[in-house]
Amino acid sequence: MEKARILVADDEEDLVWAIRYSLEDEGYEVLTAYDGAQTLAAARRYRPDLIVLDIIMPRMDGLRVCQILRRDPSLASVPILFLTARSTVEDIVTGLDVGGDDYLTKPFDLNELKARVRALLRRRRPASTAETMAAEHQVLTVGAVKLDPRSRQVRVGERTVSLTPTEFDLLHHLMSHPNEVFSSRQLLEQVWGFPPDVKDTSLVRWHIHNLRAKIEPDPEHPTYICTVSRHGYIFRAPEGS
Repeated sequence: MEKARILVADDEEDLVWAIRYSLEDEGYEVLTAYDGAQTLAAARRYRPDLIVLDIIMPRMDGLRVCQILRRDPSLASVPILFLTARSTVEDIVTGLDVGGDDYLTKPFDLNELKARVRALLRRRRPASTAETMAAEHQVLTVGAVKLDPRSRQVRVGERTVSLTPTEFDLLHHLMSHPNEVFSSRQLLEQVWGFPPDVKDTSLVRWHIHNLRAKIEPDPEHPTYICTVSRHGYIFRAPEGS
């Protein structure tokens, strides 16, 4: 089986060395970059399967790099795992809003990084059976929301909505199970493939926040993606839909 190719971008050379050594020990092919311009050049040349991207870097920060990659059709679907020393809600939401799929705040445990990497790469594997592929390619319509897995396009009424790869996967899962409640931990396992022992479930909350901002008529009073107190989230199908 061909090795997954991972691009690690950070201006801290010792950290890059540690991450590279750890990921290569897992059997991955690891490329490195130390500033934003190098990251873009490496991504365009080598087409990685995953990018581990620091936010604060010289010559172009990671947020800007992510925005540029998301506009490139050949790289738009590559998962991006942000590394950041910033841990405020605003910083995290900003990183996910520009197209990040996941984040880790520094300092972090290398085992946690490897678990996140495995989960992000697992999502890129093709469906294994014809039945699964047919189900995953079925156009879903719930109320005014229409999701087309083949084109990865989402429309709300007459409006086309731009989603990140992670937002799309989350919405696809919820719409595939309308009126079913999922806890944050279930979503981490079923949508992203995280192992059961991952403790931080805040990633789900940030992506739900961003999804609501994009598809809800009033994000503060959602009608589609609703919170069920102490249980999780549900995609409500309007009556008659």
